[in-house]
Amino acid sequence: MTPHEVRTREFAACRRGVDPDEVREFQARVGDELAMLNETVRLLSQENDRVKRALRDWQAMHARECSSAQGQGRNSGHW
Repeated sequence: MTPHEVRTREFAACRRGVDPDEVREFQARVGDELAMLNETVRLLSQENDRVKRALRDWQAMHARECSSAQGQGRNSGHW
């Protein structure tokens, strides 16, 4: 569900219905909250991608350093 769908949803009128102004106010608040949450998810996804790339880069660098150190006989251990 998108913020726009929340904000523009209409309900059928009934005899003992609710105040339409309160409904619209609530829809606006829920739509705003949903938009903020969607933006937070988008930013966290970008940060997650950045951290994954940094980890892959670090792992590749570490693997090169370990293989060159083993080739020179400086370290025979796993790390």
